Amino acid sequence: MSKVAIYPGTFDPITYGHVDVIKKGLKIFDKIVVGVSEVHNKNYLFSTDERLNIINKALFSDLKLSKKKILVISFSSLTTNLCKKYKSNVILRGLRAVSDFEYEFQLAGMNRKLNSNIETLFLMSDIENQIISSKFVKEIVKLKGDIKKFTTKSTIKSLKEKYE
Repeated sequence: MSKVAIYPGTFDPITYGHVDVIKKGLKIFDKIVVGVSEVHNKNYLFSTDERLNIINKALFSDLKLSKKKILVISFSSLTTNLCKKYKSNVILRGLRAVSDFEYEFQLAGMNRKLNSNIETLFLMSDIENQIISSKFVKEIVKLKGDIKKFTTKSTIKSLKEKYE
């Protein structure tokens, strides 16, 4: 039986920090399900379909990662329900800084209360990517800054098209 992990997030847009978590997760799990949240409690720059398209281009065209090991889907349910659907008992989450920890700790605790069979595994991106956030990437590109160090070529193209 293959080991599957769920990596949920908004990915608005995907960054090299997200990619680090995916790559590190692939060293531990046979398959990563990248779950793009459709929940509308945030002000997204990109629609769900745009985010799915951007992630697919970034992972499979730009970075040439394996489609056999990564599945990109959208979801509007609880993450624990997504785990059940894909027969996973692990939620992957990325940590950047101490400021992320409190929110992530609460989220992991709530998911554990919802389903005691599910564990949350925290992975840190490489040090050069720990400062990257989708919010900062959007702000930098909006102000015509260079974001080559933060995300893939196709993602940069999508961001620039959005702000032109």
